[in-house]
Amino acid sequence: MRTGFLFAVLLVFSTHVFPQTLSFGVVPQQSAKKMAALWSPVLQYISRASGLDIEFATAKDIPEFERRLRDGEYDIAYMNPYHYVVFHQKPGYQAIAKQKDKQIQGIIVVRKDSPIHSLEDLQDHQLAFPSPAAFAASILPRANLERKGINFTPKYVSSHDSVYLNVSRGFFPAGGGVLRTLNNTDPKVSQQLKILWTTPPYTSHAIAVHPRVSEEIRQKIVRAMLEMNNDEQGMTLLKGLSFKGLEAASDQQWDDIRELNIRLLDHLLE
Repeated sequence: MRTGFLFAVLLVFSTHVFPQTLSFGVVPQQSAKKMAALWSPVLQYISRASGLDIEFATAKDIPEFERRLRDGEYDIAYMNPYHYVVFHQKPGYQAIAKQKDKQIQGIIVVRKDSPIHSLEDLQDHQLAFPSPAAFAASILPRANLERKGINFTPKYVSSHDSVYLNVSRGFFPAGGGVLRTLNNTDPKVSQQLKILWTTPPYTSHAIAVHPRVSEEIRQKIVRAMLEMNNDEQGMTLLKGLSFKGLEAASDQQWDDIRELNIRLLDHLLE
């Protein structure tokens, strides 16, 4: 009788499929509330299409997001291109997808009524950036200003939205961001701003999985993401992120970032 009971228990467990919950970490370019509103419907779509349970996650700021990537806290993550080349090394995140037909460019914004008309006008000013390792919104603009011999003091204000708000209110004469987040910020803020300068283009953000995620699950996620491109609802959801679509990706697509030889986050790999 005991044997029959154990067999029945094993049969129940073997025939019932428990959904696997996967965390999807999104780089905190904007407020957590705004990102959850934009990303959660996308992740719900991918969950339904893949048969997996994928939950939105983020961090209070970009440095904390970087620490969580280093510690492998996210099963899947949407990260900037520099984050990807760093955390591909350790703990080994592997790119599986990216925004379709997209290269990333940073911007420097000023108020529309600003007397600043060129990068040289930023000499000896304090400038707002999201964080030291925000790739397009911070690393690229700062590097370009330094190459031009423009002296400035960077001030880090935690998010793209904070940059735009601070510049619109006149607390800083200029700040770094990217066009996508500028387009997604509060129109009351964005309508007060104009783009002063745009960086050269580079490979955009990666969607990458932690090594603990099996190949079978990776393929399910990629198939579900690509399915969005051919579905009206899926494309509507991606449009909310200012995405034209999603495409499969591989590690070597970020070699252009590696060629920049940025060492800003090397201490996290020690």
